[in-house]
Amino acid sequence: MPGWLLALNEASPGTAVTLRTANSADVAARVLAGEADLGFVEGTSTPPGLSGVVVAADRLVVVVSPEHRWARRRTPVTGPELAATPLVLREVGSGTREVLEEALAPYGGPAAPRLELASSTALKAAAMTGAGPVCLSELAVTEELATRRLVAVPLAGLDLQRPLRAVWPAGQRPAGPARLLLGLTRGPTPGHPSKKS
Repeated sequence: MPGWLLALNEASPGTAVTLRTANSADVAARVLAGEADLGFVEGTSTPPGLSGVVVAADRLVVVVSPEHRWARRRTPVTGPELAATPLVLREVGSGTREVLEEALAPYGGPAAPRLELASSTALKAAAMTGAGPVCLSELAVTEELATRRLVAVPLAGLDLQRPLRAVWPAGQRPAGPARLLLGLTRGPTPGHPSKKS
């Protein structure tokens, strides 16, 4: 997102942008209420009442503190094992939680969470203090994985790819700066390689 906003500023100097972060359900509600011209949500589908297009993707990973028993595993954690383990999860309505729940649905869904937290920062802190396994975007834990403050747990047979969608009210087309920003999501962002189709 920062790269796209920088590109928008370069393409249209003086354009005022307000960026608010919230979970996917809250973003959808703001766009539907007309409080935002364009939203970005994670999850397996476009929320009801909105049109959208996938503009990027990332992958979720399960991470633990280096002291957690899973940090030393030699075999991957299976779907049934992950589903049976109380995890530290994002709140209901988050795209991260939706993708995880869908991946674990064949195994009865995730166990009751050990904790529910409303931000990636809070989830990372919980994992680092040993609260339990956490499922987060791989992009959100790059630094923690590189410095070994967190360890990625190998998983067997789970698809944790997650699309990022730009969304707007159904029946409308983004206009003005929102349209320009949407167009910029289709090309390379500053400091990032071009997308491959």
